[in-house]
Amino acid sequence: MKIHFWLLGAAILHAAATLAQRDIPANPVKPTPQQLQYQQQELIGFLHFGVNTFSDSEWGTGKEDPRSFNPTKLDARQWVQAAKTAGMKTLIITAKHHDGFCLWPSKYTEHSVKNSPWKNGKGDVVRELADACREGGIKLGIYLSPWDMHEPKYGTSEYNQFYLNQLRELLTTYGPIAELWMDGAKGENAKNMEYDFEAYRALIRQLQPNAVIFSDVGPGVRWIGNERGFAGETCWSTINTEGMAPGKADSKYLNTGDPKGDEWIPGECDVSIRPGWFYHPKEDSRVKTPQQLVDIYYKSVGRNGTLLLNLPPDPNGLLHENDISALRGMREILNETFKSNGAIKKLAKASSQWAGFDTQRLTDGNADTYWAAKEGETSATLELNLGRPTTFDRIALQEPVRLGQRVSAFRVEAEQNGAWQEVAKGTTIGYKRLLRLDAPVTAQRIRIIVEQANNTVALSEIGLYKASEREGKPLAEKK
Repeated sequence: MKIHFWLLGAAILHAAATLAQRDIPANPVKPTPQQLQYQQQELIGFLHFGVNTFSDSEWGTGKEDPRSFNPTKLDARQWVQAAKTAGMKTLIITAKHHDGFCLWPSKYTEHSVKNSPWKNGKGDVVRELADACREGGIKLGIYLSPWDMHEPKYGTSEYNQFYLNQLRELLTTYGPIAELWMDGAKGENAKNMEYDFEAYRALIRQLQPNAVIFSDVGPGVRWIGNERGFAGETCWSTINTEGMAPGKADSKYLNTGDPKGDEWIPGECDVSIRPGWFYHPKEDSRVKTPQQLVDIYYKSVGRNGTLLLNLPPDPNGLLHENDISALRGMREILNETFKSNGAIKKLAKASSQWAGFDTQRLTDGNADTYWAAKEGETSATLELNLGRPTTFDRIALQEPVRLGQRVSAFRVEAEQNGAWQEVAKGTTIGYKRLLRLDAPVTAQRIRIIVEQANNTVALSEIGLYKASEREGKPLAEKK
């Protein structure tokens, strides 16, 4: 009989474990594991570097002399350390910008580092960064411009094969590639050229199946529609790409996404730490302040996007001390703000609950767990008892986006003098939504009211924080 009871107990424990491990039904459109891992990075670094660095220009001409490229103090480890200080998880290098100059010794062109004086023509910037990334424990990304102002084949049917050859070099020489960047940018003076993006993407999938592909409209990640680093106040990771192509897309549509989108393509919010994308000495005093960078963080990561921040090395091959100082300041402010979650382990109750997905998961500090309302309920109320009056002015909400994105309208209320008062509201949540209150609120009880969702309501985390005194007020946003 004891054995039977033991077996019964084991069966109950197994059933409970199975219940805890399963998921509620997912939306029809959801991220791939690679896309999910991509967005969990939150911050990524961009390195615009090349002959433009030495000609003090943004877009070259393709006629630059390779002998102009000579970063005698280049230190990719310094780049990686600066990126890690900021909290970045990937660094993307402009292996070839529009001018066609290659930062690796490509055998398909003479317009590369192999004909520069740097390291007597034996240098390889991509190799230096790949090694530094591997040593530093962050990922490597590659930017390979489709537009090439130097290559004579550009504008002919032969160019697509030329591009594929260079792409193959990069994808087979430097180890795992986390992200491959191909944009549709080109000047009015560019030759007429139809890029074979399907062939480009097919080769990437073949050689680097775990790489996320950026080409303005996906298929892995999409451009957010501006170069200020701002996602829309409403930002869906779903979108329809029919009729769109790199360089040919509605920027407003890219900025907000589409709740009825049939593809999961999250937004990447690109912005430079300086006014320009390449290094210019005259911009040393115009580096974005830590407060400006924090503001961009809220408007990118805090709106369901990923922040791609450009850090341009100087002609010595080093990041300027002003850039590094700004990165350090940004990270210190963010750490101060988000070091203490006033909601952690606090008691929550919900208007309804799917069996096995209780409200304790909302405050357990683990974004992989989640609470869910009863099946089919597309609105819900969550009440959080903080145990004592707690002061906060930042609110963080997260959805379990591996199941898709659901919430389209919500508000947050705090109990003040025995009455519920609205302190914040929004539309989408997605991977992460960060809300900045106009003034600190002190309350013992708060509630989150999800007013509308496209499927059963589910949330993974609630966070309440007090902003660092160094953070400053939100900056005005130009439309």
